[in-house]
Amino acid sequence: MNGQLQALKELLLQTDEEFHELAVKHHELEDRLQQLASKSYLSEPEQLEAVTLKKRKLQLKDRMEDILRRHRQAETPASSSVSSNEPPPSDSRPHARS
Repeated sequence: MNGQLQALKELLLQTDEEFHELAVKHHELEDRLQQLASKSYLSEPEQLEAVTLKKRKLQLKDRMEDILRRHRQAETPASSSVSSNEPPPSDSRPHARS
């Protein structure tokens, strides 16, 4: 499954403009967070920036996950829709008479 997920991510990076832009922005935020983390001391504005960057990065990741989920669901036919069109199974057991 992990290989399939990675393949889907690679495909979306190449074919889905929104997913690609989100991934680029996510990477940029990660780079900036790394710059801030490498400092021995963060000023108050830098601390606020780090918190804001983390929140924004999570929002981007959530949106990317939504896109991945949508594509995974589109790839897999819903098994419940197939079974809902079938009649319920008949009970082949003999009925007890009283």
